[in-house]
Amino acid sequence: MPKPRSVNEIKSNLLRPVTSSHFEVTVPFPNEQDGFINFLKFNGLNLSNVVNQDRLNLLCSDAVLPGSSLATLELDNDYTGVTERHAHRRVFDDRIDLSFYVDVENYSPIKFFELWIKYISAEQITDTNQRGVGVPAKNYFYRMQYPDSYMSDQGLEVIKFEKDYQKSLVYKFVRAFPISITSMPVSYDSSSLLKCTVSLTYIRYYIESITGTQPSAQPVAQTTPAQQAAANTATFSTFGNTAGPNTVFTERDTATGARLDGGSDPQPITTRQALGLDPI
Repeated sequence: MPKPRSVNEIKSNLLRPVTSSHFEVTVPFPNEQDGFINFLKFNGLNLSNVVNQDRLNLLCSDAVLPGSSLATLELDNDYTGVTERHAHRRVFDDRIDLSFYVDVENYSPIKFFELWIKYISAEQITDTNQRGVGVPAKNYFYRMQYPDSYMSDQGLEVIKFEKDYQKSLVYKFVRAFPISITSMPVSYDSSSLLKCTVSLTYIRYYIESITGTQPSAQPVAQTTPAQQAAANTATFSTFGNTAGPNTVFTERDTATGARLDGGSDPQPITTRQALGLDPI
């Protein structure tokens, strides 16, 4: 049955929606951070200090809050005419796409992710590899790094917050690394901002503010009949009434209102006097 709602209730629930423009991305380094930072420095990109790394994070203009689904198994034979589905696995999206504005000083997003992919494929820093074949050569070859060295076990984060900075969701990604850099067309047509879009893969994500656990039930205190009787006596032993405003709450005669404790009340006042409408 429909529930009547006031205008104030509708405003409080519908007029404060979450906006999509308040977010922040934290781009991680691989697990072998020191070696990767030295690799970046050798190739002309210095992100070893917090300022330069924070600038890269701020350049992220587009991100995606990830999703997941449950893989189910169909059961047709337990009940006649009924198909049941039981969940057996949680399936995560295979990648997250991030878009970055490209800064004019260093082309930081392009260089960073190109060098990360270069680091994964173990392209030699020098002009030749171990067999003396240079990178430009047609018979150049490479051998991939071990996964633990180029993945980031923790660090890639997408933080969704609001303009009052009071509410937030932190999506954390496990074992992330870049797998592709989207082509960036350039043209002599009217200029527009150049963006670098990168796809990073990961094995799973989790939301920091949601634990997924149920609160434990609080034990109920057990009382004996004697304890319950004593509690009832303490609760209901005080009874009585008043004879109107400016009179004492005490046990009284139900017919006349006279006090049974032998005491006397001050001069009674009217309800209008008690409310300050008439002088006392």
